[in-house]
Amino acid sequence: MEENTKDLEELEKEAMEEKAEEAAEDTAEDADNSADEDDAASEYNDMANEFADLEEKLSEANDKYLRLFAEFDNYRKRTAKEKTETFQNASVQCVEKLLTVIDSFERSLEADCTDENYKNGMELIWGQLQNFLTQMNVKEVEALGAEFDPNVHNAIQQQDGTDYASNHVCAVFQKGYMLGDKLIRPAMVAVAV
Repeated sequence: MEENTKDLEELEKEAMEEKAEEAAEDTAEDADNSADEDDAASEYNDMANEFADLEEKLSEANDKYLRLFAEFDNYRKRTAKEKTETFQNASVQCVEKLLTVIDSFERSLEADCTDENYKNGMELIWGQLQNFLTQMNVKEVEALGAEFDPNVHNAIQQQDGTDYASNHVCAVFQKGYMLGDKLIRPAMVAVAV
């Protein structure tokens, strides 16, 4: 009996050791599962942080792109405007230098000439000059009889007793010209008082 008791005690001891081992294994598995859950949560947080960083970098890149596009669009518009202004300024300078020649040519047409062929040739050249001015969009400033406008008229004299209403141009000493809406030269005029 003693042997049975010893065997029984040994069996009980072995059973308790097995239970203790199983409990230790369960505890180890629970610890592993907990560690796996912690690793998964940590990995999720890392991915979320990385995603937020990527979103921020994308937003910055998009902002830089929009700013660069706006700068380029402004540059394109500015250069187009400068190109137009440069062409217009060059045209104004060209026509401005030509105006003295046109004034002289116009005075020469008013002079008496006995040679009819010479006079016809001068009138043909005058017509070509007028066509050139029309093609360049150069227009004469309206002066004689018009109300005085200091923006396009240069009053050098006032006259009393004219047939024109007060503050109207009564004489033109030099014609004024405009290129489009830009004044090339104001008209030199006398104004009725």
